[in-house]
Amino acid sequence: MLVFRQLFDPTSSTYTYLLGDSISGEAVLIDPVFEQVRRDAALIAELGLKLLWTLETHVHADHVTGAWLLKQRLGSRIALAAAGGAKGADRLLQDGERVSFGKRLLEVRATPGHTNGCLTYVLDDESMAFTGDCVLIRGSGRTDFQEGDARTLYRSVRARIFSLPDSCLLYPGHDYRGLTVTSVGEEKKYNPRLGGEIGEGDCVGYMKNLNLPHPKKIDEAVPANLRCGQPVAGAEASLGAEPGWAPLRFTFSGLWEVEPHWLEENLGKVCVLDVREPDEFTGPLGHIRGAMLVPLGELAQRAAELPRDKPIVAVCRAGSRSAHATAILQKAGFSDVANLPGGMLRWRGEGRSVEGGAL
Repeated sequence: MLVFRQLFDPTSSTYTYLLGDSISGEAVLIDPVFEQVRRDAALIAELGLKLLWTLETHVHADHVTGAWLLKQRLGSRIALAAAGGAKGADRLLQDGERVSFGKRLLEVRATPGHTNGCLTYVLDDESMAFTGDCVLIRGSGRTDFQEGDARTLYRSVRARIFSLPDSCLLYPGHDYRGLTVTSVGEEKKYNPRLGGEIGEGDCVGYMKNLNLPHPKKIDEAVPANLRCGQPVAGAEASLGAEPGWAPLRFTFSGLWEVEPHWLEENLGKVCVLDVREPDEFTGPLGHIRGAMLVPLGELAQRAAELPRDKPIVAVCRAGSRSAHATAILQKAGFSDVANLPGGMLRWRGEGRSVEGGAL
C-alpha cells in the first residue's frame, strides 16, 4: 500500500510530497522546504517511515530546499537533475532513471522549460505524477529566468506529461489559490497556456507577456539550492535552536512533548502546569506533586502568574487541553514549553506518583 501525504509551506506556497511503501517503510520526499524540516521529520517518524531520498523537481528560486538538513538529521540522500548544475547531491538524475522505495518506484522524466533541470516524477502505475513548476493547476512555471524557454516548456509538457493517461493525477510544486491537485485530462482541456488547441506560438506569446515581478527570494534561494540547501556557515538559524532543557519530541501537530519518566525524575527543574478544572485536580486521578493549577479557560488572563525562570510542562486529563495550553503560552511569549502526552490518565496508568486521588 502506498503512503502518500501532501504538505504545504504557506510562506512560499510550496507543496512537499511524502511517498512511502507501507510494507518496507521506505520513503521519499519531493521538494522539501528548509523551514519545514522539523515538521517533515516529525511526520516521517510518526508514520514509522525511513526516508531514503529527498528529490528535487528543479533548482528553486522561491525557497531554500530542506534536502541537506534532512540528510544531516535523518541520513537521507539527495537526488536532483544532472542538468540542474547543483553540487553536493548523492545522485544526479537523468531522463528515464528510476528511484525506488520498497516495492514502489518513481520514473524520472526530464521536462525542461521552466529551468534546464526540471524533472517530473511519475509513479510506477502512472496514477500520479509530480510536475514541480512545469505544469501548475491551470498554469505553468514562468520562463523568463534560469535558462527558461517557453518553446521547450511547451514541448516538454506535450510530449512527457500530456502523454500520460488522462486519469493520471498531477501534483504541482506550487499553488497560490488553494488548489491541490489536477489531472492530465483536465490540463489537456483547460490549461490556458498549454492545453486545448493552443499551439507552440500561442504558448510563447502568452509566456512573453506575463510581466511578473522578480522572485523575492531568488538571490538567496538559487545559490543555496545550488548547494542542495547547505547553509554557508553551517547554521540552522531558520529553524531555531533545538530546546536543550529536556529530551523533547516535536510532533507533526507542531508541539513539543516530554516523556513522563523524564518529568518524574526532574520535577524540581520545571513548573508543572495543570490546566484541568479544580474538581478534576482534586478528583480520582489526583495531580502531580507540586503542580500549579490554572484552568485552561483562565490561562490567557493568568499567564503572568507563571514563572519565567523555569520550563513549563502542561498537563491535563488526556493531553488535549494541555496541548492547547502550550499554544496559548507560546503566544504569551513563553519559549520553553512542552506538553505531557497522555496526561494524567497515562501518568496514573504507568504507576507514577500522585498527590490525592483514589487508590
